[in-house]
Amino acid sequence: MLFTACSGEGTSESTAADKRSGARPPQGATGGGQPAPDAAAPERNRQSEERADKATPDPAAPDYLSTFALDVDTASYGYARTTLGNGRLPDAADIRPEEFVNSFKQGYERPQGNGFSVTVDGARIPSASGTSTASGPSEWSLLRVGLATRAAPPTSERPPASLTFVVDISGSMAGPGRLELVRKSLDILTDELRDDDSVALVTFSDKAETRLPMTRLKGNRNKIRDAVDEMRPARSTNVEAGIMRGYEESVEGHRDGVNNRVVLLSDALANTGDTKAENILERIDSARREYGITLFGVGVGSEYGDAFMERLTNKGDGHTTYVGDEEQARKVFVDQLPAHIELRARDAKAQVAFDRKAVKQFRLIGYENRKVADEDFRDDSVDGGEVGPGHTMTALYAVRLREGASGEVARATVRWLDPETRKAYEESGTVRIGAIEGTLWGAAPQRLQVAAVAAYFADTLRGGDLPGTPALRDLASRAKKLAAETDDDSVRKLARAIGQAEALRNGRAPEDGGEGEIG
Repeated sequence: MLFTACSGEGTSESTAADKRSGARPPQGATGGGQPAPDAAAPERNRQSEERADKATPDPAAPDYLSTFALDVDTASYGYARTTLGNGRLPDAADIRPEEFVNSFKQGYERPQGNGFSVTVDGARIPSASGTSTASGPSEWSLLRVGLATRAAPPTSERPPASLTFVVDISGSMAGPGRLELVRKSLDILTDELRDDDSVALVTFSDKAETRLPMTRLKGNRNKIRDAVDEMRPARSTNVEAGIMRGYEESVEGHRDGVNNRVVLLSDALANTGDTKAENILERIDSARREYGITLFGVGVGSEYGDAFMERLTNKGDGHTTYVGDEEQARKVFVDQLPAHIELRARDAKAQVAFDRKAVKQFRLIGYENRKVADEDFRDDSVDGGEVGPGHTMTALYAVRLREGASGEVARATVRWLDPETRKAYEESGTVRIGAIEGTLWGAAPQRLQVAAVAAYFADTLRGGDLPGTPALRDLASRAKKLAAETDDDSVRKLARAIGQAEALRNGRAPEDGGEGEIG
């Protein structure tokens, strides 16, 4: 795990442009592709036992295809909540709508075996959603593509883990909710890990230091706690040195049949050494590929290099989250990390094929820096996302239907590699016009409405123009109503965050805030 603090690289103009366009090729970049199976294709069984066959390229398909790598990050939403709680509006460049949406439970049916379940549904967007009195359906619908993996096994049944913690102890980590929170987090995790798990501890400021080589938990918990408690803030932030040393320790302590992970804990405000994520991770690419080591980023601090951390973990086959207080640290390090050390899928990608007879226009909400060229969907050398047990992932589309449309609207297909065999599998799901005819606010499933509120909130914060966007005041009211109906405290916190944003935009003092929410 990597805990770090970085300068505001994510707020620069060039970074904002990168986040909008992404480093991946645009969809349909070459004008040809290999679309996902259409409605006439035979259904695959739920466990996807047969390897997916390659489809014949269709030159007309890319206009109606949307392809992206899966992403289960939630850090953007957590950091936005912390920023609002501190009385500031977050930077538009730090807002990733998919991470807002993926911070909330969706209740998808889970597969019986390995791989994914695919759920596709939606609802009509009211024509006057920007006001308090919506009037009838518009041409636009909100389409939800939901993917879920099988729940995590009991801790006693998972393979052992080798975790290398890379902790930022630079001067910026001395602030409230940073290094002190990291120490508490690692103490919590030391109590939760099994006797056959192993941990190593690396710290970095202007240079990196190994505080603890890879050490088995059994009989050594006090030794580990002592190493954690001795960490003190030092000088500048050399993330390059920390990651390099962390991967060296992880490779040195590598065990076959064990889940090997580097965990970076930091505010990601790098100012020394190589501060470009791509250059840093090129240096450890061979270890990542040869040993299957993944990178999990845990962000801390009210000033946080969100974009930098996100690019690091994307390159390191991992994901990011954000913790703002001890309650959230306990959720991440007790409820999530021990169960999710294992991977269910590598290089997972999704492709949604829209039926041109029913759909006039579509727009994926978020995932700008996770896009994949349509023709690369079945190219397994192209990087995708890594997904663990018990994860869910949601993609929302604004879809403009043709007048009088009927039949199928879209087919969503997910493709992934088995983490051990590297064999490719696919699973698909479809949705028809009749399944998205209900009105979004009120008639749609409650969890779809929660996802819609989160997406509209994120898009508003970054100055977007999604069809049917309610005013922030109305959005907060809808979130409060949904919180009461679902009895979900995370939705209550969403409503509070929206209220804070509305107050700040109108020059009022916001309500008392909280820290970032994790899922």
